[in-house]
Amino acid sequence: MAALTGCGSAADLTPPVTTATASTATVTAGTAPGSAPTPPRATPSAGSQATEVNPPGDIPDSQAFVSFTPTGAPFSVKVPEGWARADSGTTTRFTDKLNQIEVTWTPRAAAPTTATVNSADVPHLRAAVPMFSSKSVSTVTRPAGSAILLTYDGDSAANPVTGKVVRDAFERYVFYHGGTRVDLTLSGPTNADNVDPWRAVTDSLTWR
Repeated sequence: MAALTGCGSAADLTPPVTTATASTATVTAGTAPGSAPTPPRATPSAGSQATEVNPPGDIPDSQAFVSFTPTGAPFSVKVPEGWARADSGTTTRFTDKLNQIEVTWTPRAAAPTTATVNSADVPHLRAAVPMFSSKSVSTVTRPAGSAILLTYDGDSAANPVTGKVVRDAFERYVFYHGGTRVDLTLSGPTNADNVDPWRAVTDSLTWR
């Protein structure tokens, strides 16, 4: 019987070698076979900073202030630049979003005291401010002199579009000098942190 002759050479019997291409996924050390590799964590650059996100009512740290002197008034005060302004007699209001500054000046024969603010101002505000809640009446010192500080909470007017009502915190500073009383009232949402800008405004009041 004749011997069978092979159809291919020995080289043809060698199994093919698979070469990894650039598209082959690299398994990260410690990753179980077949699982997705863990993406690398981004490393912040040396000069990067987190973006500041202000809650509703917070006045930004970059807010600029400008001097305001009511017509005929013997004083000036700094208010936030760019806020909307509305005048009514000797009262001027500056508003922006949820915050407001109200400046009122009137002639008075005597300086206010904590007792007169408690007996006269508090009842008036209780009748005028929805859900009024008095917190404290005290004497504070500012560059313009001593002032009576009345703090209280109250509801804002309903938004004409959404009907939403915001709970506001109020600080009313009552200054007096040479027969003129100045009421400086600052207000904004109770959860806002406006300690620094409010202090900048009340510190800026200057008698002329």
